[in-house]
Amino acid sequence: MIVNGYCDEKFASVREEFERNFEQRGDIGASFAATIEGEFVIDIWGGHRNAAKSIAWEEDTIVNVFSSTKPFYFLAALMLADRGQLVFEDKVTKYWPEYGQKGKEATEIRHLMSHSAGLPGFGVQLSLEQICDWEFVIGVLERQEPWWEPG
Repeated sequence: MIVNGYCDEKFASVREEFERNFEQRGDIGASFAATIEGEFVIDIWGGHRNAAKSIAWEEDTIVNVFSSTKPFYFLAALMLADRGQLVFEDKVTKYWPEYGQKGKEATEIRHLMSHSAGLPGFGVQLSLEQICDWEFVIGVLERQEPWWEPG
């Protein structure tokens, strides 16, 4: 597997593990960058952008970041709780009344924050256009039954 980009020799083991992701762990394509005091010490990429492996991963390949935003949402929720504007033991319906459908009525904010609300994904396949439509996704979540009892 050819890995492109820059990696400071002090971080050679990071590059080796990155390569191992393709060779042994089934990754198709990826990139990774790290900075120290504003300077890149690693900026590498490799593999392909599609499962057919017909389009190379480039330095500027754009990808979805889904779960990487979770810590920031959690931090914002903690700040609201610290200000008394959010209570983790409150029902979700206090803040989002339409959520309380199909067995989700008792779901508490803390269940959302700990990923124990019973909604680890969507019950239907969504297109990229649909998943990028805030109102559509909210409606899907409101109408969806939990995969398990919240808590």
